[in-house]
Amino acid sequence: MKVLDLNCRNGHVFEGWFSSEDDFQGQLRDSLVQCPLCADTHISKRLSAPRLNLGARQPTSDLSEPAAPLPVASSATDVSSVDLQAAWLSLARKVLANTEDVGPQFAQEARRIHHGEAEQRAIRGLASPEETMQLLDEGIAVLPLLLPEAAKETLQ
Repeated sequence: MKVLDLNCRNGHVFEGWFSSEDDFQGQLRDSLVQCPLCADTHISKRLSAPRLNLGARQPTSDLSEPAAPLPVASSATDVSSVDLQAAWLSLARKVLANTEDVGPQFAQEARRIHHGEAEQRAIRGLASPEETMQLLDEGIAVLPLLLPEAAKETLQ
């Protein structure tokens, strides 16, 4: 099993697990590897140190020296990009779990719900920028939200 550190052209960093280098290259060639945050398929490997599992060994460090302190965030604004990515993916999955996908009929269904012609419920789907602006002009609250395909699947 190969565990690779990957990133997309938007700078999102994530991990991918592949059975071999050939498996990774094949999936990359077929655009099957995508960023879990933005669905970008332009993926590249990051430099990473290999992990070699050579069996359990006793640590050889000198226990008389104190361990280095763990880094602690100095304020609420000290959030890593990895934390932000995880929060975004979690939010995307919550939206997916709690909305009904109405596909390209989003604008029509949003109007039906707004006018009481359809059951009140949370929906998601596809709308053009023009349709979105028309809905907003009609007083129908909508929020454009990019939900990557990877968020719609269970990560293995």
